[in-house]
Amino acid sequence: MCGIVGYVGSRPAAPILLEALKRLEYRGYDSAGMATVSRKLFVKKDRGRIADIDRRLKLAEMPGNLGVGHTRWATHGEPSRVNAHPHLDNSGKIAVVHNGIIENYFELKKFLQGHGYRFTSQTDTEVIPNLIHHFLKRSGDLEGSVRQAAKRLRGSFALAVISEEEPGKIIAVRQDSPLIIGLGEGEVFLASDIPAILQHTNRMLVLENGEMAVLTPDDVSIKKFGSGATVKREPMLVQWTAEMAEKEGYPHFTLKEIFQQPDAVRDTLRVPPEELKRLARFLLRAKRVYLIACGTSYHAALVAKYALAKLAGFPVEVVISSEFGEIGNMDEGTAVLAITQSGETADTLKAVEAARAAGARVACLTNVVGSSITRMSDLVCYTYAGPEVSVVATKTFAAQVAYLLRLAVQLAEARGRSGPRSKRLAAGLGSMPEIMRKVLVEVEPRVKSLARGFLSAEHIYLIGRGVGYPLVLEGALKIKEITYIHSEGMPAGELKHGTLALIERGTPVIAVVTPGGMRMKMVSNVEEVKARGAQVTAIADNGKDLEGHVDELISIPHTEELLSPLLFIIPLQLLAYHITVGRGQDPDRPRSLAKSVTVE
Repeated sequence: MCGIVGYVGSRPAAPILLEALKRLEYRGYDSAGMATVSRKLFVKKDRGRIADIDRRLKLAEMPGNLGVGHTRWATHGEPSRVNAHPHLDNSGKIAVVHNGIIENYFELKKFLQGHGYRFTSQTDTEVIPNLIHHFLKRSGDLEGSVRQAAKRLRGSFALAVISEEEPGKIIAVRQDSPLIIGLGEGEVFLASDIPAILQHTNRMLVLENGEMAVLTPDDVSIKKFGSGATVKREPMLVQWTAEMAEKEGYPHFTLKEIFQQPDAVRDTLRVPPEELKRLARFLLRAKRVYLIACGTSYHAALVAKYALAKLAGFPVEVVISSEFGEIGNMDEGTAVLAITQSGETADTLKAVEAARAAGARVACLTNVVGSSITRMSDLVCYTYAGPEVSVVATKTFAAQVAYLLRLAVQLAEARGRSGPRSKRLAAGLGSMPEIMRKVLVEVEPRVKSLARGFLSAEHIYLIGRGVGYPLVLEGALKIKEITYIHSEGMPAGELKHGTLALIERGTPVIAVVTPGGMRMKMVSNVEEVKARGAQVTAIADNGKDLEGHVDELISIPHTEELLSPLLFIIPLQLLAYHITVGRGQDPDRPRSLAKSVTVE
């Protein structure tokens, strides 16, 4: 989740840009840079922390009254000076900063190379200034050239473009990635997020998808970059404090990141098809396949196990990373897919070392470009959830599940099993972000109300079957992580093997009743615990068969069984959050836990 800032006015731009970038540090980044214009274009950038880069390169001393800045969270190309933003065209006169993912950058790069353009970075962004220059050579019109380039881009992008040949102008473009314009007196600001510029102005214009803005010290004009139609919009007055602005009005980062899940899924589903094909071939060549992971990533791997078996007829074994070294049975015919949000999880790295020592081949799925796991793997794959500020994993779980479901579709196709169900799943994945957005809005008030009934609980039991089993494991993990209430997730069929002895009058039980062939058995399990006095809350996509059997029902829209984890996890995450807040605890920083577990 990169950060963009911009300034055009009468004051020196560099100090304003530098301070704005520091205010976006909470978003997470691995490199940073700035470009300013004063008769010519000046660019300074490097990997590392902003304060360290400033000490080395003297960012605040860059000349000019116009400029753009950027903090980069790597998605294409490792963190390095050459991959840091801003990126220039081959003439060195156009600078671009970019937040998002350009899906068709391979195609555009090939097109531009055919016209003599050279590329020096590993990023998708570098095609943008060169594409603008390609059109500019023909028209001489910077605004028109940016518009033509934007129409050729596919994916998500927020852009800020400056040129030394038009030194009083910033051009901003938005498609799916946020951009905010701040209006001052004789000066205009640009940022990915309100807190970057809130100290300068509270008069804001929010760019919408498909829009392009031209910023000068005294004016902002907005157009649709597709049609060129002019857009009229009144500024809004922001009354947030700086801390509130970082959280976009949410009281905690945990809640903000729960609500960011539709975007995380949408961006992750833009994975390049060639990456999925390479991973599918990698797994299909093996005699045996292990998915290894810890915590939340382990639960995502369990969802993948069900999807790969049901959709592609492809069996895998899922092993907790810390136990992997004990299983043996690894050789050059073994393939390992290591799943880790941070790419730095010590137990997973140790498991990868053991696999490589035994001759196994290793692929990884991570959220962090350039992390340790990427240097240890034969094949590297990425989710695009952006950084998580909260310790607990929410949007990264959704992103991992989305990626692994795409993989299941790819493997089904590769194995000649791409039937109606596979096609429904592929189509359903595309609509998931909007359905998730709807569920978040509709379910949260209901869950917030229900959370009050759990505030004094000492134990909470969660039960599920089939693909619902990894969901109750993840839900129980979220509850214990931040509420500090003992919670246990289990297959509903295991109740009779001991746990029923703990169910008595008033015991809270959460039943995750996912669609599919196990549904009727789940209804029977609900009856079992209800008969022993349990206080049952059910999460289901059709509650008619549960009426009279449960105390509370959270309704979820009906969807394909294998897609249900992306919807059913939402009320479990929200429940953990609202119980925590109701108990007066901080959900962002739970005691004794760290974001990345870097010790065994």
